[in-house]
Amino acid sequence: MEKDFDNWNEKKKKIHNRVDAPFFHEREIWWCALGINIGFEQNGHGGEYLRPAIVLKGTSRQTCFIVPLTASLSKHPLRPSVGVVDGKEARALLSQMRLIDSKRLAKKIGYLDKNTFEQIKKAVKDIL
Repeated sequence: MEKDFDNWNEKKKKIHNRVDAPFFHEREIWWCALGINIGFEQNGHGGEYLRPAIVLKGTSRQTCFIVPLTASLSKHPLRPSVGVVDGKEARALLSQMRLIDSKRLAKKIGYLDKNTFEQIKKAVKDIL
């Protein structure tokens, strides 16, 4: 599968120059501009290269740790279920957790319920 790195780089420049980065909180689920990535790293989809993600922890006003989500139903210890997100059954991709700039946050979807969020946090601690 050919990846369109050139188009993503143009989008990335616009995201970098964004001046209105949103304010975020832990437990929120956002559409995130994760882009086109290398090898088996999770990509964003569509023209804006978006993927849903849970804000795991804010590290500053400008950065946060996120856990990307997938609609793939394949079971794996590093893919716990988080329930329905934006109309689709979703799983957290714990192996793809990363720090992002808040400029990548495109649109808030909602909140993960407290119990599920605590389970995700515990699962993250268990793998670190």
